[in-house]
Amino acid sequence: MSKNIFRQQYRDLTPNEKSRIERIKEKADALYAELQTVEKSDQTRELSLAKTKLEESVMWATKAITK
Repeated sequence: MSKNIFRQQYRDLTPNEKSRIERIKEKADALYAELQTVEKSDQTRELSLAKTKLEESVMWATKAITK
């Protein structure tokens, strides 16, 4: 039987894993803040996609660390 990708139980993260996730989120926060400085007239679909993809990248990075 294959490993269940839909984790039924969470495991405790190591201090190193917690630290790595925190650093990724801090860097993503900084980039998101920079994206927020774009002029409102320039807030296009592309900017919205950039924000969404940033959120997605944090999610996938976290999953990679915690798998």
